[in-house]
Amino acid sequence: MELNAPSQKLKILRAYLQNLGSVAIAFSSGVDSTFLLKVAHDVLGKNVIAVTARSCSFPVRELKEAEAFCQKEGIRHIIVDSEELNIEGFRHNPKNRCYLCKHELFTKIIAIARENNLAYVAEGSNMDDNGDYRPGLQAVTELHVVSPLRYAGLYKEEIRQLSKELGLPTWNKQSFACLSSRFVYGEEISREKLSMVDKAEQFLLDLGFKQLRVRIHGTIARIEVAQEEISRLAAPENRRQISLYLHQLGFSYVTLDMDGYQTGSMNRTLPKK
Repeated sequence: MELNAPSQKLKILRAYLQNLGSVAIAFSSGVDSTFLLKVAHDVLGKNVIAVTARSCSFPVRELKEAEAFCQKEGIRHIIVDSEELNIEGFRHNPKNRCYLCKHELFTKIIAIARENNLAYVAEGSNMDDNGDYRPGLQAVTELHVVSPLRYAGLYKEEIRQLSKELGLPTWNKQSFACLSSRFVYGEEISREKLSMVDKAEQFLLDLGFKQLRVRIHGTIARIEVAQEEISRLAAPENRRQISLYLHQLGFSYVTLDMDGYQTGSMNRTLPKK
């Protein structure tokens, strides 16, 4: 067996979780946190709880998926209200926006962990998250939240592979980030615009598009889809109905990003170091 094979990393992950003894896991129902929660529950059983944040930047569909997964797996699930727009400075969308959000959320999860006599709080970042601008990881470090997937050296594609082997429905789920990440830095985040983005992305998902983002620049919608789906989105029958619906939501202009979907594409607006 290769030392760095996904199966070997899974063994490292299980041993690490076993040593934790008990843990509260920040659970978003995404690929990474679902995999982490499943493995942790397999290892620690009732010594694991899942905590999901409810806010206007977290789509209802994701919350429902989180509830359904925990119910199916028999995992105790706590939903905590963590409204980012109430955090001082957040709605102005500074470049450390993610830090403000994560610090607020993890502080609440730490309190829940203490109330339930759980030794640790864990989150689901993986090795791919080390290569981009991720201010949320600063909050992880400051609050001593553990990152088991990074400890085991797991990358996104390895997590998908192992998730498939475990029979998890999220193995091929599209990557997701909170809706606030759709705003260019410095543009004010509001409930109205978050709702516009949420409805626009849901419309595209309902049309069968998989990996996508609707980025918002004032009243301009910049749609990102995977390279292989650009021609389908631009096809007349899709282009017309997408444009019409997004205009109805309140967007003045509807554009297609020819570069296609790119994680963290808003970070290109930040000054280069």
